[in-house]
Amino acid sequence: MSNQVGNQNLILLKESIIKGMLDKKGHQVTSIDLSTLSYNISDMFILCHGNSDKQVETIAKNIEEEVFKATGEKACHKEGYANKEWILLDYFDIIVHVFEEEKREFYALEKLWGDGEVQVYNSDK
Repeated sequence: MSNQVGNQNLILLKESIIKGMLDKKGHQVTSIDLSTLSYNISDMFILCHGNSDKQVETIAKNIEEEVFKATGEKACHKEGYANKEWILLDYFDIIVHVFEEEKREFYALEKLWGDGEVQVYNSDK
């Protein structure tokens, strides 16, 4: 696979994740580009939060549906569906985090990974 095809697939994956979040009213949808960091664990994090455990679950499930429709990919690893406070979906190149607002504030991934390039897709709380 050429690098250009790989980049196009990554862009499609990113867009479908963001769409999945925004369609279900995910708050403060943010991407953190980690690809230039020497200590990265993935190329990118994309995160948002919901107002309740039900919304967190709904957002995460919608992301999975949107990604599969757009790319045919399934998350290689998922965790957090049991307690629905922080659901993680691992797509290798992109790791998705869907939080309850309190958990997002507590773990503060934007600050922890602040050396990466941060982009916010909606600015509501």
